[in-house]
Amino acid sequence: MKNNFILRALTSVVYVTLVSAGIMLGSYYFMCLFAIITVLCLWEFYGLINSKGNVQINKLYNSFGGLILFLSTYLYASGAFPFYIFYPYFLYIMVVFIVELYEKQEDPISHLAHIFLGQFYIALPLSVLNLIAFIPSNEGGSVYSPLMLLALFVFVWINDTGAYTIGVLFGKHRLFERISPKKSWEGFFGGLAFAIASAFVFSYIFTDSGIPYYHWVGIAASVSIFGTWGDLTESLIKRTLNVKDSGNTMPGHGGFLDRLDSILLAAYAVLFYINIFIQN
Repeated sequence: MKNNFILRALTSVVYVTLVSAGIMLGSYYFMCLFAIITVLCLWEFYGLINSKGNVQINKLYNSFGGLILFLSTYLYASGAFPFYIFYPYFLYIMVVFIVELYEKQEDPISHLAHIFLGQFYIALPLSVLNLIAFIPSNEGGSVYSPLMLLALFVFVWINDTGAYTIGVLFGKHRLFERISPKKSWEGFFGGLAFAIASAFVFSYIFTDSGIPYYHWVGIAASVSIFGTWGDLTESLIKRTLNVKDSGNTMPGHGGFLDRLDSILLAAYAVLFYINIFIQN
């Protein structure tokens, strides 16, 4: 138990350091890191689907498709290219359907559905991170601004830590027993409280950002709520496939998808919040 705790802690430190550095060092570091993460998460997801045995998905080809979407969104959000940069991804979608005509899959509808589930569940929300990372500049273009992106990840990490700690100490009432028996309402509200508390710290540290404290609180609350739903969504998928973890690439934590599950819905929530309440 002690060795497992140390292993989990060391893995968390490396992961948090790597992601934080990738975000804060600049747009190219962010692009390279999350392009790799997008591919790894898709690779894990399609591997889980293949392990079920009903369909067999080409992991390499479809993970590459998700990479095209991420890079296209990066180039569009950064202002380097107009909308036509998405044409290669549209071509990928066309090819997926055309190839399906010739593959003679036993269940082509299920095969297509699982392919595009990976694209919509993983590649799309990770691509949305680009829309959070780049903001309009005074000159009319876009500029890389990592603060909100960093806040998204920090709030998720703190929420998860608070939810786990309070859940272990005080958890009695099950949050969603059918999908995740260990999660409790006490843990959920504990994570929410931790996230909101960290929002005040963000407000104090980044006073020059021009974002008032109540917006930091709103973002933290949104991340906590939608991050929890994101976690539960992955739990639903794993329970359906009868697996414990998405992979074993992160010692003590499972796979990359296990670490990114909360981000997948929280990214949309942060994007909505920014565009509705801050940049509007």
